[in-house]
Amino acid sequence: MCQIFVNTDPILYEARSRSVRIHGMVTSIRLENLFWNVLAGIAAEQGTTTNRLIVTLYDEVVEVHGGVQNLASFLRVSCVRYLTLTSAASAPGIAGGKSTSDPAPGGDAASVVAFPADRQFSAKS
Repeated sequence: MCQIFVNTDPILYEARSRSVRIHGMVTSIRLENLFWNVLAGIAAEQGTTTNRLIVTLYDEVVEVHGGVQNLASFLRVSCVRYLTLTSAASAPGIAGGKSTSDPAPGGDAASVVAFPADRQFSAKS
């Protein structure tokens, strides 16, 4: 099993910093290239830029939780949840069904990112 992971292209787990302007403040976010790729894919799917997607995610987490302690970690978790929901939607049963913390009806990843900005999440999201 380890060969699956050991043979991963090192460029995917190399970290890269990018500057993002969030409401006039420039912040530096350091993520592994794989996570930047996932964010770029989500943004392209939504017809927006990666920076705009990050600002949208930031705004939504601030609205629900009042702030975000670690934006990079939040983005990593968002990417993994998106990929998990996408896998579950394309292969029902692969992720063990719908989690009680899935914010989208039916656990569809596309509907998660397509929800309007005023949507409400449970405290578990």
